[in-house]
Amino acid sequence: MEPVTTALAAAALAGWLSLLAGRQGFWRADQRLGRPPEPADWPAVAAVVPARDEAAVIAESLTSLLAQDYSGRFAIILVDDHSGDRTGAIAAGLAAGEPPGRLTVVPGADLPAGWAGKVWAQAQGIDAARTALPEARYLLLTDADIAHDPGTLRRLVAKAEAEGRDLVSLMALLSCRGSWERLLIPAFVFFFQKLYPFRAVNDPRRRTAGAAGGCMLVRAAALDRIGGIGAIRGALIDDCALAAAVQGQGGRLWLGLTTAVRSIRPYDGLGGIWRMVARSAYTQLRHSPWRLAGTVPAMTLVYLVPPALALGWPLHGDPVAAALALAAWLAMAVAYRPTLRLYDEPAPAALLLPAAALLYTAMTVDSAVRHWRGVGGRWKGRVQAPASEAQ
Repeated sequence: MEPVTTALAAAALAGWLSLLAGRQGFWRADQRLGRPPEPADWPAVAAVVPARDEAAVIAESLTSLLAQDYSGRFAIILVDDHSGDRTGAIAAGLAAGEPPGRLTVVPGADLPAGWAGKVWAQAQGIDAARTALPEARYLLLTDADIAHDPGTLRRLVAKAEAEGRDLVSLMALLSCRGSWERLLIPAFVFFFQKLYPFRAVNDPRRRTAGAAGGCMLVRAAALDRIGGIGAIRGALIDDCALAAAVQGQGGRLWLGLTTAVRSIRPYDGLGGIWRMVARSAYTQLRHSPWRLAGTVPAMTLVYLVPPALALGWPLHGDPVAAALALAAWLAMAVAYRPTLRLYDEPAPAALLLPAAALLYTAMTVDSAVRHWRGVGGRWKGRVQAPASEAQ
């Protein structure tokens, strides 16, 4: 038994040492927007907000956009995507108190075959924005449950202008209040950074493409180069699909963390987080059973073996394995700490990352099962079109 436990612990430690030394230092969580130099002239920007059943948060979200401290022309288009609540009415009430053209509410058309719901709403909003503000150099694609500090747009545009970026994106600070959110949300951000190392995304010499869909400033010309938002019409993970499409046409990306852009919708406990992840986790694996078969044992080795062998020393009786496993667990905690700091979580919480990893692994398996049952991608009453229909 000892050679097996020692080998497993050594492999887990080697994995964490490799992650700490490689992957472009993803775990440092240090890519921030800062204060880029401001342009002499501020270009026109149009914000596009797709909204479906967002009555609880839409007023705060739109108010934060209306309060942007931006010196250029700025128009906001909200697409009411067949909401069954008062989303459209609340938005219309806000629009009535603004100058003409400042906030426009567009009723959503029926969803065509082969389109993801959010992308279809964005397409309608972009068309309306091109009509309302044809001179717009940038489009701000943001979600209806996102609140922005007043200087957000100014800093996004300054970053894009100063560095010639075609897509500047910020990962919103997600809701992290209840016990399940505190366990799982920082881990979600950590895993996202590991999957799409921000430094690699931001390095034009590399081909890593990633973005965070809650807040994306895209250059209108770059969107035109990829053939419009319709180029990703069937994409369930639309933000990273857009980043890949923009980069594929020579565009330059930038992705960072922030506390100035916040998600204002709390998750409904474990169930709400589970549904969010299960909706698209298997899509991230490209609907491949082989990738799934590799992911589960890899997650088990890297995240679950260290605490199991460290705490299980009285059972397996291998002190070398226990020591190596403890070292791996501590390396894991070191890697996780910067992301926890972003969410103001205490340092000891880093030791709970294996528990979060176990749940995310289960969510990924459930995502695959849902896909096989033909209900993958379900969100707000819709099921994502089959992958064969995606363009």
